Amino acid sequence: MTQPGILAIWNNVVPGREADFETWFQGEHLEERLGVPGFIYGRRHEAIVGSSAFFNFYLVESPAVLTSKPYLERLDNPTPMTRMIMTEVFRGMNRTLCHRAVRRGAFRGAYAVTLRWFDAMPDVADLTAKIDRLIANPAIAAGEIWVATDPAGQPVSMEEKLRGGDRKIKGALMLDTLREADAVQLGAALQSEYAGAEVGAFRVLCQIGRSLGV
Repeated sequence: MTQPGILAIWNNVVPGREADFETWFQGEHLEERLGVPGFIYGRRHEAIVGSSAFFNFYLVESPAVLTSKPYLERLDNPTPMTRMIMTEVFRGMNRTLCHRAVRRGAFRGAYAVTLRWFDAMPDVADLTAKIDRLIANPAIAAGEIWVATDPAGQPVSMEEKLRGGDRKIKGALMLDTLREADAVQLGAALQSEYAGAEVGAFRVLCQIGRSLGV
């Protein structure tokens, strides 16, 4: 069975431009991306704790969707509003193509904790065992491991050029919790355990797509 693909994004916004960012994301960007063949759903988050103000990801049928002709054409032909957001509003962009190596748990939570590694990530089997232990707690709804699959030599898209380049991760761990306090507590505990990871806790803002249960 083909592993699903994940487009994982963390970013900040120029202070005072939050309204422009919201108008673009909610009014244009989410539906535009979900119109690309192979995109299943997208989910947005806003930070409670962490260095990035926003986190969003898209689940796609396979990593190949993220290098497909329809998607690359979209990236290379940004709308006027997208051009403005990329050049004037986005800051501190982390964007990486991944595959979803592991998913545990049947639910989605209202909050998410993310750990991202830029140099080297822990062993996937060890992280999987960690998730299995954590989701025994009913306060933790699910866990996923994402491993970067950014192709070497992939051309830089027009959108990335407008942003001035993106920082890439090696992989990430995402855990869904039911409540905010659990997300904050879990994030703090994991930061102590994984000192080399960038850790954030986020609230879910919205989700859009053709399948919400995977």
